[in-house]
Amino acid sequence: MKFSDPESNIKQMHIAPDMFIADFGCGVGFYSLALAKHVGSKGKIYAIDIQPEHLSKLKAEAAHRGLKNIEIIHGDLEAPAGSGLLKASVDRVIVSNLLFQVDDIFLIAQEAKRVLKSSGMVAVIDWAESFKQIGPHKDRVVNYENVRKAFEATGFEFVSRLDSGSHHYGFLFKLPHATI
Repeated sequence: MKFSDPESNIKQMHIAPDMFIADFGCGVGFYSLALAKHVGSKGKIYAIDIQPEHLSKLKAEAAHRGLKNIEIIHGDLEAPAGSGLLKASVDRVIVSNLLFQVDDIFLIAQEAKRVLKSSGMVAVIDWAESFKQIGPHKDRVVNYENVRKAFEATGFEFVSRLDSGSHHYGFLFKLPHATI
């Protein structure tokens, strides 16, 4: 049994030094902290969450690790321009373990599209099932087919599945003009 591992997933996302990456629904920052090492001092991670207590923990951990390339943003990703980011300002968006918590996945897909540069890609990783009281309640699990349909309907093109562990699914999508 293998749970989703940020480092393993990041290796599949075509991350390069100096990239600007938005971590939608960052929580306490498992991806933000890992990504900060990959993009280096000239790159930036925008860690966005609606829960201030998660952001406080991430801010403290980033400071403890000496990571200066993580910007903490309190945002509502289901609101128009809710990430607080400028249009076409990031190279990658990661949406991990967020979709089961939102009411409309199309809004998340639209915000990802809005903030991505034309060469950008989005990685979506979420729970495939409710597993022994870990993860979402079974009624909140978002079917992977619905996720793919929502992102494709928003204008993304499917690139590949991500090997995201035994209890998660993962997809990589790109904007139509992006090359890998």
